[in-house]
Amino acid sequence: MSRDLPPVLGFAWLERGKLKREKLRISFVSTHAVQYLSPILQRMVKHPQLDIQAAYCSLQGAQPGVDPDFGIEVAWDIPLLEGYPWVQVPNLSWCPGLGRFWGLFNPGLWTLIRTGGFDAVVLFTGYRYASFWIALAAAKFSGKAVLFGTDATELTARDGRGWKSAFKRWFWPAIFRQADVIITLSTRGAAMMRTLGLPAERIAMTPYVVDNDWWSERAAKVDRAAVRRAWGVPEDAVVVLFCAKLQPWKRPQDLLRAFAAARIPGAYLMFAGEGPLRAELEAEAHSLGLGNQVRFLGFANQTQLPEIYRASDLMVLPSEYEPFGLVVNEAMLCGCPVAVSDRVGAGDDLVSPGQNGFVFPVGDIAALADILRTALSAPAHLRELGDAARHRMLTWAPTDYIDALVRAIALACELKDAN
Repeated sequence: MSRDLPPVLGFAWLERGKLKREKLRISFVSTHAVQYLSPILQRMVKHPQLDIQAAYCSLQGAQPGVDPDFGIEVAWDIPLLEGYPWVQVPNLSWCPGLGRFWGLFNPGLWTLIRTGGFDAVVLFTGYRYASFWIALAAAKFSGKAVLFGTDATELTARDGRGWKSAFKRWFWPAIFRQADVIITLSTRGAAMMRTLGLPAERIAMTPYVVDNDWWSERAAKVDRAAVRRAWGVPEDAVVVLFCAKLQPWKRPQDLLRAFAAARIPGAYLMFAGEGPLRAELEAEAHSLGLGNQVRFLGFANQTQLPEIYRASDLMVLPSEYEPFGLVVNEAMLCGCPVAVSDRVGAGDDLVSPGQNGFVFPVGDIAALADILRTALSAPAHLRELGDAARHRMLTWAPTDYIDALVRAIALACELKDAN
C-alpha cells in the first residue's frame, strides 16, 4: 500500500489497512451535468488516492433543454461530459424534469451503488428528489459512507413563507444526521448547520469554486475595447454590470433604481441574463430616462461571460436570496470588483469591503447608489480593487475544494468504519 499520502488529507482510514486497494472508490450522484462540477471531476480523476465515477440522473445542461428560469432553450457551450468516467442512470419518471420530487426517479441508482464497489457516495441531488432517497437507502443498506449537504446559508425560504422555515428547523437536523459527513459550501452555511445542533466535527466546509484557470486564461485574452465597441459604449466610460437571471429574488430593479439615483455622467448599466423581469426592467429604464445608458445583453453562455466581466468596471449582485453566488467568483477572477447585498453568501468568504469590493444592506437603494457614486467616480481605484479581487481568488480555487472534499470523504469512511 502506498505510504506517500499527504498528511493534510488525513487518510487514517486508508492507513489502518481497512481498505483492500490503494484508492477510495467514490460515486458522485448528481441531478444533471453542471458546468461548475465537471472541471472538478476532471481534476479528481488525476488524484492519486481517488477512483471516481459520476452518476447523472439526467443530462440537462449537457444537452439542449428549456431552462424554466431563463425561459429559453439552453445548452452550455463548454464540454461537460469529457475527461472523467460517468454513467447516465435512466430516469423512469412519468413526468421527468428538474424542480419537482418525482421529476427524477432513477431506480437504477440502487443497483449501481449496491454493486459498484464504492467506499463512499457523495450526493449532489438534494432531498427534494425521489432519486436522493433511492441513493441514500442504497448507500445505507450497503454500509457505504455517505456525504451530502446543502448550499443554503439560512432557513428562510426564498418565497418568504414562514411555515417552510419552521419545517426546515424540525426536518433538517433529522435528514442531515443521515450523512456521515455534512458538506457545506461556505462559512455561513457551516455556521447555519451548527445552529441546528448538528455535530461540528461532522460538518465539512468545501469552498464553492469555479474553474479558476479557465476564467483567468479566458479573461487575459479579452479585447476590452472591442467588446465595448460591440456594445456601443465608449472605451473610457464606466460600466456597471448585473449578471444573473432576471428573477424577483435577484432584485435587478434595485440596481436600476440605484443607478438612476446615482446620476453618474457617462456611465452605463449592462444587464446580462434573461428572465421574467426583462420587459418590466426595460420599461422602467425608459421611464427613468435611461434608455441610452442601459443595455440588455440577453442570455450569455459560458464562453461569452469572461469578455462581459472584463469589459465591466463593477459587478453588482443585489439579491435578497443568494446562498452563495458563483458569479462573484467569476467576476473577481476576471478582475472585476463586486458589490453584493448582505444576503449574498459569497460576501462573507470572498468580499472584503473597501479592499476588493463592497457590501450593502439588501433592498437599500440609497446605500447602493452611494457605492456607485463613490466607486464609479474613481476608475483608477476600481482597477486596484479588481487586482485585489483576482488575488483573493488564489486561495479559493478547485485545489482547495478538492483537498477539503477528500478530507471529508476520508473522515466519512473512518466514521463509518468506527460504527
